[in-house]
Amino acid sequence: MHVHAGRGSCRSPLAGVMGHSHDNHFPRLRTGRILKISLMLTAAYILLLVVAGMRARSLALLSEAGHNLSDFFALLLSSLAVYMGERPPSSTRTYGYHRSGVLAALFNSGSLVLLSLWIVYQAVQRFSHPVVVHTGLMMSVAAAGVVLNGAITWLLFRSRQDLNIRSALIHEVGDTLSTAAIILGGWTIAVTGHQWIDPALSIMISALIIWSSVSIIGESLNILLEGTPRGMRLEEIATAVGEVSGVNDVHDLHVWSIGSDTHALSCHVGIADIPPSASERILREVRQVLAAKFEIHHTTIQFEHAVCDIANGCVIPESGGGHSHV
Repeated sequence: MHVHAGRGSCRSPLAGVMGHSHDNHFPRLRTGRILKISLMLTAAYILLLVVAGMRARSLALLSEAGHNLSDFFALLLSSLAVYMGERPPSSTRTYGYHRSGVLAALFNSGSLVLLSLWIVYQAVQRFSHPVVVHTGLMMSVAAAGVVLNGAITWLLFRSRQDLNIRSALIHEVGDTLSTAAIILGGWTIAVTGHQWIDPALSIMISALIIWSSVSIIGESLNILLEGTPRGMRLEEIATAVGEVSGVNDVHDLHVWSIGSDTHALSCHVGIADIPPSASERILREVRQVLAAKFEIHHTTIQFEHAVCDIANGCVIPESGGGHSHV
């Protein structure tokens, strides 16, 4: 006899998902508002960079405008992802659109890596063909950029738990560093006259941005490939569930991420041959352990008292309260 247990109630299959989305409604509204403000500030700074770059005939400022344009599109994609994430689940998309933010994060980070590689290429070219920059205007506009990008970075940092927001945050951190480097580079060039300082700083900043973006790309791919969420170990989860009174073993355990902050779990749990009414207590305690220790709220738990056909072939070893079965 096999007993399937989901959430311990007779609600609609979509009820738990929709309830979870409702719990995140207000944080998502705040995130959407932050992204809209960031979009407007970034657009204003891009306009300033283009006007100042053309008047000063500064390639550095025009290049920075292109860098900020990539940030603008990153923020735009993140805003669209938040909007898609607010859409309710349906019979064809039972978890809603949580992964739209993950897709946006992957695209944003990938585009930033490509942009950084292009900046490195341009910087290498400038070592052999130096470009004279107008340091006064360059530093003034860059100073305004540090203040503006720093404000956007602070706003996004408050919602950094979301992977989608973290990818946009990486864009803004990189842009804040690049504008700060322009100020330092402009002052140093004005004092020493060494034009190579500008491309050298560009390469250093690009390397930092690439390193940060690669981690976001890796995490995005892990979610899309339904790998174990970052920071979780299946052995620890199996042990914690096995310590619940009444649990004999845990196997066929799978944990994955629906979105950057929403995790799901399915497993087989061996228990004694007891009626479903008696197993309710075990199910409730297992779900409490998963929620409290691992922040896993979407669960599908199958109770069994007979030997499972796939138990011995499971990747995760069986575990129980204080002993293991092989």
